[in-house]
Amino acid sequence: MIDNGSTDQTAQVAEKLGCKVIQFEHSSFARIRNEALKHTDSQWLFYVDADERVTPTLAKEILVNIETNTAKVMSMGRKNICYGQEFGYGGWELDQVTRIFHKDALKEWQGKVHETPVYQGKNIILHTPLIHLTHRSTEQNLIKSASWTKIEAQLIHKSGVAPVTFFTLMRKGIMEFIRRSIINKGYKDKLPGLIEALVQAINKVFIYIQVWELQQTPSISDQYRKREIEIKRLWENEKVEKLNSKTKKQ
Repeated sequence: MIDNGSTDQTAQVAEKLGCKVIQFEHSSFARIRNEALKHTDSQWLFYVDADERVTPTLAKEILVNIETNTAKVMSMGRKNICYGQEFGYGGWELDQVTRIFHKDALKEWQGKVHETPVYQGKNIILHTPLIHLTHRSTEQNLIKSASWTKIEAQLIHKSGVAPVTFFTLMRKGIMEFIRRSIINKGYKDKLPGLIEALVQAINKVFIYIQVWELQQTPSISDQYRKREIEIKRLWENEKVEKLNSKTKKQ
């Protein structure tokens, strides 16, 4: 198990159950998955995130295919539980992940935000989905967004995107909401579906606000540094004036 800086008792519980825990903190999910690959000696690999669950039915289907199928890679749908409700629309119903590999088939994981596996060999799609217990609260969503939106903004900025304007922010947010809530029928998941569409729209705005920040010249950090220097000079001048005043009195 790779522990990416958990703050609860996850690592301790895993060790008590006989799991080998590797401490490895990194912002890239691909790097974390590649680190796990270095430490395993198992012939078959199954990547499961902390907020994902495997049902007995899925486990049995995996074992049956290992015994009877020549495929070296397995993909499955992912059933997403958001705000306590199973989502069937908004694009969530299309979620599919490739997580099971014969060790010889998996080469590496790539990508900073949406990591993808590089592999060789036949891939089959399982019938039973992986359960994804995500978006448990707005607070958790915001904490999670704070990390991945920054990475995505950096990637967009490096691509040479046009300067971000207020119109860009509004257009990106509105179009994301329309895409998820109307085009992908997120409204059919009722209020939780509309809330999730709105959250994703806000995330899109957050991404492009951060792109705008990266586009500033001089950089925002340099602008703050300049302010700090100006204030420091004011205090230095104040000190000189007090010294001169004291000298005159003497």
